[in-house]
Amino acid sequence: MNAPLIHAALRAWPVTARDELSGALWNSREIELATGGTASHHFQASGVEMDSRDVRPGDLFVALKGEAMDGHRFLDKAFAAGAVAAITDRAVDYPHVLVEDTSAALHALAHAARDRSPAVRIGVTGSVGKTGVKEAIFAALDRASRGAAHRSVRSYNNHVGVPLSLARMPARSLFGVFEMGMNHAGEIAPLADHVRPDVALITTLAPAHIENLGSMEAIADEKAAIFTGLTPGGTAIIPADTDYTERLIGHARAAGAEVVTFGRHPDADVRLLDAIPISTGGSLITADLGDARLCYSIAEPGDHWIANSLGVMAAVRAAGGDLAAAGLALAEMGGLKGRGARFQIDLPGDGKALLVDESYNANPASMRATLRQLGQTPALRRVAILGSMMELGDFSPRFHRQLAEPLNDARVDHVILVGEEMRELAYELGKSGGVPLGNPGSFTHCDGPDQAISMLSEFGINGGDAILVKGSNSVGLGALVTHFTQTHPVEGQQDD
Repeated sequence: MNAPLIHAALRAWPVTARDELSGALWNSREIELATGGTASHHFQASGVEMDSRDVRPGDLFVALKGEAMDGHRFLDKAFAAGAVAAITDRAVDYPHVLVEDTSAALHALAHAARDRSPAVRIGVTGSVGKTGVKEAIFAALDRASRGAAHRSVRSYNNHVGVPLSLARMPARSLFGVFEMGMNHAGEIAPLADHVRPDVALITTLAPAHIENLGSMEAIADEKAAIFTGLTPGGTAIIPADTDYTERLIGHARAAGAEVVTFGRHPDADVRLLDAIPISTGGSLITADLGDARLCYSIAEPGDHWIANSLGVMAAVRAAGGDLAAAGLALAEMGGLKGRGARFQIDLPGDGKALLVDESYNANPASMRATLRQLGQTPALRRVAILGSMMELGDFSPRFHRQLAEPLNDARVDHVILVGEEMRELAYELGKSGGVPLGNPGSFTHCDGPDQAISMLSEFGINGGDAILVKGSNSVGLGALVTHFTQTHPVEGQQDD
């Protein structure tokens, strides 16, 4: 093609409203308009950050003030790390936007990001699996849109993390996926109001944070508060295999949502037809979507990921995404740091041991699911390092004791129990003279991760072992994973 024809073709290239949006994340004028503040200089920012330790060159630093911390104290560190400007509540000797309240300014910036973008927004909450499902939906939509999807990173799912994640959403995004979490009643609705999702998904209900909410019904009601933020005509995606499905559906319909259920239940809108284990540890799934059948594979092992994948497919379809791309993304997706990352540890000689990192979170449902998966993992020996499950209140002793049954079913050869709350499980396992419910395995108890490291070292890691590390994040078992992955050559993926 000669030059005149090329120029004519370029002039005829279709221009959309999205093309008119800025390529920079924010400039000073946009921040002024969003927050009502006054900029000291003209600048452009490529990112937004609230923690000076995480600032990268080009970031806008938001100097948030809390009860015990004032971000203004870290301005020097933020600019030394490459911040181009800051949002502050006082005049400073750096480029800044002066506002009355920096937290309110972050909220205003989040809402401006939400309103300027054509992105379809998906909100994800639940007691178990929020982060993994959020990452899977993002991977599916990012693949289909060729990089035009955005999501909250890590577990930025609270009253600061959600608006920060929104403020980071580029104007040209086509999809945005946001995780929402809670510890107390009344926390989900404000997060949903920030995001105003077009699609809202609840993963699984479990007695996480039951210490603060008091009952499973209260947990279901709090999770269902995500539907209050749905845009008109939005879609509520609800698990079909729970005792609280009808309760969730009632909340969704009260919010005027279109309801889509997923799971194994015969009435589920996205229903599992078949799940066949595959050699890589995942599953080959066949699902009925009502008007079509879909076959895809998932890389992640475990029954919980079979259910998760159905919710992912329901969300992708409701968002207008590509189901084929979603299937490819699920087939390639590996475990996340602290949430299922798997490492092959090289041992002296030719031996290897599998280390599964589930150290970030734990509640009764997720403990049972991961122990079930450990029992299905081919291994010469199965070892479990289990940390306390927190925020269970008066239910804690019973829920910890009840883990004896899934431990027995999984045929675990050795268990290291970590934390005060795990004394209840140690007592239960010791009832029959050290033989846990007929399982010929052994167990021991300790107070913290340093002792657990010593105990696992003393027990020894052999070729063919499968080792599960799981507990609430505050127990600190991530230190055990770090120790053994740093002191042994490993193969595996540990994503942030």
